[in-house]
This record gives sequence, structure tokens and C-alpha cells, in this order.
Amino acid sequence: MGLATAFASTSLALTPAERALAEEGAESVKLNVLFIGAHPDDEAGTLATLGQWGEFHDMKVGVITATRGEGGGNAVGLEEGPDLGLIREAEERDAVGLAGIKHVYNLDALDFYYTASAPLSRQVWGGDELLGRIVRVVRATRPEVIVTMNPSAVEGNHGNHQQAAMYALEAYLQAGDPSAFPEHLEEGFAAWTPRRILRSGANGSGANGPDGVAGGYSPAITSDLVFGAWDGTPSQVHGKRWSQIKDEAIWTYVTQGWAERTGSPSDPAKIATTWMTLLHTRTPLADPTSGGEAALRGATLPIDGGLPLGTLLEVIPDRYEFVAEEPLAVRVSITAPTGQDLPAGTVALEVPAGWSSSGGQSMPALAAGRSHVLTFDVTVESSVDPGATARIVATLTAGSSTGTSSAPVRAAGALETSIEPLEEIREFRDWTERLDLRHLDALVPELFAIGQGRSRDLGIVVRNYSNRARAGRVEIRVPEGFSAEPPTFKTGTVPAGGTAEHTVVITNTNEGVPTANRAENGGSWPVELLTSVDGASAHRTATMNLVPSRVIVRAEPSPHIDGIRGENEYPGEPIPVETIWDGAGTKGGTTESVSAQSWLTFDDENLYVFLSVADDVRGTILPIDDNKRQRRTDSVEIYVDPRGTAANTAQTFIAGIMPSMGSMIGPPGVGRDRDNHQGIAEETAPGMEVAVTMADTADAYAGYDLEVKIPFDVLPDAIDPAHMGFNILINDSDTQNQVAQVRVGWSTFAGVRADPWRWGQVALDGLDDAGSDPKDAVLPSTAARSVDSPLSILQSAGDRVPLGGHSPTDPHLEITSVERKKDRITAILQSPVKGTATVLIWDGDSVLAELERTMPAGERRVNLRVPDLSAIIAEREVDVLASFEAKGKVSAAAQRLT
Repeated sequence: MGLATAFASTSLALTPAERALAEEGAESVKLNVLFIGAHPDDEAGTLATLGQWGEFHDMKVGVITATRGEGGGNAVGLEEGPDLGLIREAEERDAVGLAGIKHVYNLDALDFYYTASAPLSRQVWGGDELLGRIVRVVRATRPEVIVTMNPSAVEGNHGNHQQAAMYALEAYLQAGDPSAFPEHLEEGFAAWTPRRILRSGANGSGANGPDGVAGGYSPAITSDLVFGAWDGTPSQVHGKRWSQIKDEAIWTYVTQGWAERTGSPSDPAKIATTWMTLLHTRTPLADPTSGGEAALRGATLPIDGGLPLGTLLEVIPDRYEFVAEEPLAVRVSITAPTGQDLPAGTVALEVPAGWSSSGGQSMPALAAGRSHVLTFDVTVESSVDPGATARIVATLTAGSSTGTSSAPVRAAGALETSIEPLEEIREFRDWTERLDLRHLDALVPELFAIGQGRSRDLGIVVRNYSNRARAGRVEIRVPEGFSAEPPTFKTGTVPAGGTAEHTVVITNTNEGVPTANRAENGGSWPVELLTSVDGASAHRTATMNLVPSRVIVRAEPSPHIDGIRGENEYPGEPIPVETIWDGAGTKGGTTESVSAQSWLTFDDENLYVFLSVADDVRGTILPIDDNKRQRRTDSVEIYVDPRGTAANTAQTFIAGIMPSMGSMIGPPGVGRDRDNHQGIAEETAPGMEVAVTMADTADAYAGYDLEVKIPFDVLPDAIDPAHMGFNILINDSDTQNQVAQVRVGWSTFAGVRADPWRWGQVALDGLDDAGSDPKDAVLPSTAARSVDSPLSILQSAGDRVPLGGHSPTDPHLEITSVERKKDRITAILQSPVKGTATVLIWDGDSVLAELERTMPAGERRVNLRVPDLSAIIAEREVDVLASFEAKGKVSAAAQRLT
């Protein structure tokens, strides 16, 4: 599908503001606030706040979107890949335009598929290469405040979202450092230091309604500082509440199925508050309860009675963790604003109850732009429980002005015990230590899984946070039905700042304990880790997930794939696939809407799965050419982690099967999704066979039987017959709107689709282990590109922020003249070097004509023909757009056709 077809499928016109960019000429842009996300629509939840900041406080807001979301779903058409990405970009620009945002920067990163893995996202996105492009856009647009997503490796956090936020924090820290990406300075972009970074959302509780912000927020982590803005504020420009404008923006993301979302309440008391959590600040802070713009005060808006805007005031503890009775230094850095002196003053340090600090100190007068650092000694007393978090607050009084800033800290035990983390959590923690952002780990749980009736080795890590070598004792407390061996052990001597590693064996001793989310606690079993040293103790809790487990018997003879479970084809007891893990009803319970029994067996070359599904209503029958994203209708997902050790789904096999397509009795849709080689099964899983028989009664549809053969050689690794990961999930749709209402499965936890470690565990009795032989993941290779996007080209031509954040050509491509004769357009392009130009004729809604040409350095004439051009120009404005790329460098140009 070409660009013209892709854009013709939308009805999204270019906003007047975007058109004005080209008319105003190429001028650099100065933003105040920049949102950084992963996909078009990630900013949607913040648009009422961002719009208010623009309307009432004259804030210029922009959005960085790492990808164009071309790997996501499409609820309104068959476009996918780059064509879908360009449509989603148009949706995003239209949506944020309702909030007054006209600067949107899509950075050409690949949107591959849903994953919970930030490391996989970073790998696919090119590591520091994408970070460099984000830093380039930050330096080009110079925002004081960055807003991003949640960077922490908490359960359920989309890996793309997490990694985009991690990039945002790295860009926040590096953009002002001239030694970071020095090539940007050679390109003409100066180093720029943002003043503050926040994440959208918060953990804890806060009220909705017009008094919600004034009432404050109660964070789950005491040291979190949370700002809010009420969505229900009336807009004078729009003549309606900002909550209604936000609804209209959300409904604009039609490809994501958001057009059917319920609107905001009309009762003001029920209208939501948008909360944002402070991640870091370099400037004085306002009281979060003082108003919907408090998050901006001190960074890009002044604080009433506060220090002069532009003053930097930063609290910098030597370390996040403080051990009782061991003083640590806390530095307070003060910088006078550019162009204004700061009079002499005093700095006082305020610490929470149970903490103490050295007395206040004097600050000398500072000339404009000059800095001064004061150092305080801070001690946490032994009465403070290890694990308690707090904020240390510095107050600077200079002349008649006062300002405060703060930083999070945590009371730590001299020795603390945790479990060996999951690979992705370990990488996240390493990242927080490298960047000195340890407080971001406060929400991250300790997680591990154990199979029903099984034992496993659990790595135990004892860490010494104190300033001298320590030795202590660890006790492991497990719930009833489990055991830990040994239950206690001595740590040995752990050096200051060092760690000691131990191993305990955890066993599920009672197979009657409910698995997965069937338990009353949702499958989250607490394992307490108590560490005693020198008469003091520290307590931490790990979360254990009990996953179902089975021994699978070999088939003799091998099953025949016909959709019928023949006698002796599938020996052993069935695996129940009936527990609700997502959707209506009580999670962990069952539903009359759908249930299933499944059987698993194997021979020397294949896995075999038989599934008998009882279903009361048939969901949407999708056309044969729409064999993808099975969660839109009745479907089955089969998950295989060959060795039971996959860190993410790129190391697994996931089959998605829709029982019928094209008609009521059409062939099943079979594909692989979010795994080692995504795509239709004919291409990605040769030799895989599927047969379906419908269980229709004389009166109505009643469900289906499904039989599958999965050859071992299509799996991403050889099977470890003692520890293979396995799961089955069923999507049940009782409507025709391409949405599954209920999902049931065998191993059922929130986020289980992306967490192989929480799948069920099976042992293939009698199969030999051939040893690990992993296959590299085959990931999508085509992302939507800015050089092909008329919206991005027009943007870049107007504000000179390079397309996709890539390095710009020097000088830029120019369109020196445009002539029209009847239906033919002649444009003269001036190219800085030899490269490739893409020229588009754009009417604000669709591409009327396009061509790609190899350009010599210098001038080149190009011709395009647009049928009925005169009639088109009489009705609407038309632009000639051109993008240019040469050896990784890009530029853009635009000229209105008259």
C-alpha cells in the first residue's frame, strides 16, 4: 500500500497550527514542556493537563514519540506496518492538536510487538543511537520540563513504555553535558539542561473533583512527591471542560479502538485528577497542593515570593540508602540565574522525624550564573525502621526570597537480604545505580515462581549498605504449604558496600495450594526475608507465584491431526483452561461464557495439543486476509518456553489460532505473535498443523475442538524435558466489535502474556534433552519513517528540528521555486550533497502525487502530475513537500502551491 492509500483511509486534516509552521518560515522552536513516550497515544492521559498549561499559562508543549505504533492493532482497517504507522501519526497529531500541541516528533524507532521487556526494547531500538536522537530533539527544542512514562520495572509496565521513560531520564541528565553526543554541538545544537522531569501517573491515592489537588496525594512510597491538575477545569477557548476535550482527543485514536471509550463523568466531583510524580528536579519546588500548574512552578513558571526564576537549587545526597548512626553527606547546590545576581543568604536542611542534620549554613552572594555548594552531615537514628523512605528538604533564603527543593532518601539496614532478581529487574537496578537514581527502584517487587509440587533453587543476595564489614543471620519465612531449606543461615562477613550470595531450596510441599490467581491472594505468596546484625534487623518481602505443573506422557502412536480426540491419542488427565485472568467477572474464578479442557502430548519430533472449548456465543468472523492479533475475537493462544528460562517472549514460541475465518466454516487463522518469529504460520512455523471441528448443537453454536501439531524444529530452542514452560489462554468475544470480553487460561496472572517465568511448568516424561541451541529472534524490520511522512516533513520544514531526530544535512534541502501549469507541478530543489529526495504533493488529508529521485549536489528539477489539480486547489490548500537523506543525515522543505 502506498502513502496516498494510507492517508486516504483517514479523515484527519492538518491542523491550522501545523499549516502555519510552513507559512511562518523555518524558525527554531522553543518549548517549555516536552512529553516523551513510546507510541502515538501514550500522551493521551495527560492531554487535559498539557492543554491547560498551554491555555492558562502560555506553555508551549511538544511530544516525542519513539515509534509510530506500526506494530500495534488496527480496529478500523487492514493497514499494518508502515502504512498503519503513518495513520497513527495522523491520529496523534489530530488528538494533541485539540490540546493546542503542534510540535510532534516521531523518532522512527521500530514498534515490534507487545513486550514487558525494557532490555529487549532497548536492543531493538538501537541502544544509545535512539537516545542520541532524543537528546538532539531536547537540545533543539530546549524544554524546561520533561514529562514521561513510568521508568520503573514494576509488574505490568509495558517494556516500550518503560524504556522510553528510561531514555527520557538519560536525556534529562545528558542533554546539558557538552561531552555527551558532542556531534550535536557541531550540528549547531547547544547543550541544554532541562530543569525538571516528572512521570505521568502516581502510586497511591488522591481525590477527584475540583478540590482534589488542594487535598493532596497520599503516595504509596512516602518519599514520592506528586503533583496534580484537575481535568474538569473549564476551557475559555473551547467553551467546555478540559475533561471533554480530553475525551475527544482519546476518541481520535480510532485504530486503537478508543472511539468506543466511555466519556468522562458530567458530575464535577467525579471528574478525574491527572497526577504526576516528580522523578528529579534541579530547581525550587512549589507546594503540590497550590494549583494545577504547581508542577511547573520554579522550573518554567515563577513561584510567588520565591527565588528568581532560573535559580537552580538541588539537593544531592551522597547515597540514597542511609544506615543508622552512620552519617552521610548531603550537598546543596545553588546557581544564580543567568543575567541576575543572587544576594547572600542562608540554607537550612529539614529532615524527617528520627533523622538529624548539621546546622544551617550561610551562602555568599552569587553573581549571575555562578554556583556554590554547601555540605551537610545527615544521620538516621536507629529508631527508624529500615526500609522507611522520606525526603530531605533544603530551604534557601536569599534577601527577601525563599525557595525549597528536596531529594528522596531511605533508611537501610546495615545488611539487607533480597532474592536473585529476574534478569530484567537486575538490569533495571544496575541502570538506577549507574545513573544515581536508586529511588526509582522503590516500587519494584521481588518476584519469583515455583511449580506446583516442585522444588527450586532460589538465589539469595545479602547486601552491606554500611561503611564497614558486617556479619549477620538470615531467616527465610515461607507460607504454609511451602518450605525453605535451610530456613536460616549465617551470612559470613560481607565487606562494606559488597554482597554475599547464598542459595536456599524452596519447595511446594502441599499440592493442594491453589495455583496462579486461583488463590485468595491472587497467587502472590509472601516470602519474608529477615536479616539480623548487631542486635538490629531489616525486613524485606519477596513475592512467590505458584504456577501449575504437570507431567506429560508420550503418545503411542502419535496423534492424527483431524480435530477429533481419538482413543489413546492423548494419555493423561486434562489440563483445565477455565480460570479468568482478564475481563469481566471475578479474576481467579470461572465463567459460564467460556471454558475448556486441554491435553498435551509429544513424540520424538513434535508437540501435540488438543483443546475442547465450550463457548456460548460466537465472536467476530474476521476476513481471511486479517489473520493477526487474535485477541479481537474468539481465539486460542498456545505458549511454549522450550527450556523454561526465557527472559522475554522473543525467546519463546506463541501460536495464535482463530477457529474460523472468512466464513462460519472457513479455515482457521494460524500465526505466531509476540515471539521469536512473528507472522503467519505458513512462513514462520513450517510443518505446524491445525484442525478445528465445530461443536454446534442442533440449535446453536456451542464451541469448538482444536488440535495442533507443533514441530520441535520451529521452536526457538531445544526442549528441556524437565522444565518446559507451557500455557494456554483463550480469548472469548461475545460481540461483533472486535474486542474479547473475557480471557481464561491455565496459568493465570496479570501480565502473564509477557512473562514466560509465570507460565505453567511441564515435564515431558521420557524425552531426551538435546541441550540448548537457541535461535536468534526474527523481528519486524520495517518502521514507518519520517522521510516518508508528509506531516513530519511539514513539521521539520517549519521548525528545523531534524526529521526523526536524525542528524541534519548542512545546509538543508531547499525548494527554490514551484510552478504549476494545468495539472503539472514543476519544483526546483537545491540539494546540499548527493542523496535521495522524496517529493510529495499534499492537500492536508492525502498524498496526491509522490516520487523519489536520486539528487546530485546542487539543483534539480522534478515534475509531478495531479489530475484535476485546478479543482483541488480551488477547494483546499496544497503543499509541495520534500524530504532528503544522505548518509544518515536528513532535511526537509515545504512550499505552498498557489
